[in-house]
Amino acid sequence: MGKIDRTKAFNDIHGVPSIEDHRQAERRLRFDEFLVAQIGLVARKRALQASDAGIKHQIGGPLVKEFLTNLPFKMTDDQSTAIAEINQDLATAAPMHRLLQGDVGSGKTVVALAAMLTAVEGGYQSAMMAPTEVLAEQLYAVASRTIGVLKVPSPDGVLLSEQEVGVRLLTNRTKARERAAIADGLRDGTIHIVIGTHALLYGESPFTNLGVIVIDEHHRFGVEQRDVLKQRAVAGRVPDVLVMTATPIPRTAALLIYGDLDISTLKVMPSGRQPITTELLKRETVAVGAAYQRARDEVKNGHQVYVVCPLVEDSGKIEAAAATKRAEELGNTEFKGLNVGLLHGQMPSAEKEKIMNSFRSKEIDVLVATTVIEVGVDVPNATVMIIEDAQRFGLAQLHQLRGRVGRGGGASWCYLIADVTTKDAAARMEAMVETTDGFVLADRDLEIRGTGQIFGERQSGQSIDKHLRLARLPRDIKYVEFARTTAELILDSDPDLAHHRPLAEEVEDLLGDDVEYLFKS
Repeated sequence: MGKIDRTKAFNDIHGVPSIEDHRQAERRLRFDEFLVAQIGLVARKRALQASDAGIKHQIGGPLVKEFLTNLPFKMTDDQSTAIAEINQDLATAAPMHRLLQGDVGSGKTVVALAAMLTAVEGGYQSAMMAPTEVLAEQLYAVASRTIGVLKVPSPDGVLLSEQEVGVRLLTNRTKARERAAIADGLRDGTIHIVIGTHALLYGESPFTNLGVIVIDEHHRFGVEQRDVLKQRAVAGRVPDVLVMTATPIPRTAALLIYGDLDISTLKVMPSGRQPITTELLKRETVAVGAAYQRARDEVKNGHQVYVVCPLVEDSGKIEAAAATKRAEELGNTEFKGLNVGLLHGQMPSAEKEKIMNSFRSKEIDVLVATTVIEVGVDVPNATVMIIEDAQRFGLAQLHQLRGRVGRGGGASWCYLIADVTTKDAAARMEAMVETTDGFVLADRDLEIRGTGQIFGERQSGQSIDKHLRLARLPRDIKYVEFARTTAELILDSDPDLAHHRPLAEEVEDLLGDDVEYLFKS
């Protein structure tokens, strides 16, 4: 790339040079596309780091130590490292902007709760936002069980007076009276943590001293929605933000999409987990009958089963109808005599909660569901996952669904019932059978689908994707890290790009209005 300048590269890419000149021109312009993206991302990251509008939290207090000591399992090294990295951010005045990515079941929630408790220990409040009520209720249950039993000084000022950490749930189903009670509790200091859905964004802000925000499965929220929650903090202090995803992203792609965030990664699974046995089955074969027999045997042994119905693009009602019909069929055939439950996105919230509670309490043997169970459902007693028409699902979605089993320490199975008719579908099924490692699957997904799905993880990544006219991942991975290093060197010597105006103009075209606070000169 140092052999050819930019002007010559443009001339050669449009002219009729030698084959080698054309190749060099294309390589140079691919690199330039990545460089423009990295300049914008590195500049944005440095602007955030230079800010002193955040909160300097006190780290290492007894409340967090008690929480971690009381965990019924030993934390992984990755979890300990992630907590240390987050603590480093929380201890500075620059607002934290960190991504916590981890495979299904790797223990992200524990890391997030430790960060939220750090805020509580310093007298601040914490909020956690989830994309669905099912996930919010799951997170609330975990938080209530683990940190809702810890003691903090009572806000009444009485010496040695204590109360439990106040944890509340706020969703669209929260009645006005309860919402008012939550607001009162935040004002008088008796409520410290609120876990909820989009409902956290609406109405008058209940927070009086918001210190840490955690956004789970953040790619399901729009950029504007995430910003609204940040703006609910007290004027003058920007809360620390931790965003989480259970969809692993290849390192180089993460540099391109999340290059303005610090990234913590959980790869190691908690001890005691057994790999999930995954099998690909062709419909209407003996093997499918054997899969359902395995499911019946597991129920007989006291375990539970998921059956996921086919994905129907852009039609929740049709999908719900299909799931309802399938639940009736299975209740009269394969699972006759068993308690078969149904869960889909079109159900009222109260009914969904009732079904999930029945499944958790083992009243339901088999749960027939749509992808509403894709994230956040944690039932350790479930040991069999059957995914029908698996070829209709993406690789990341299949991996998330498989992650609903294998959480209890015993043997578990995932059966992919599929009619594979395309090369991409065959590649997805093969990858699922070969590995349960989400990071390996992320690399495979990138190979199969290119950047489209990867950039879909983050709305601001879409403008970068459109900017890449010649460059492509994974083919051009080698250029990304070189572009990152080059961007850092350029901004080290010329922070405002005063001496690189053509480059600054290209970055402005890429980032639009977002660029205003980066290059003020």
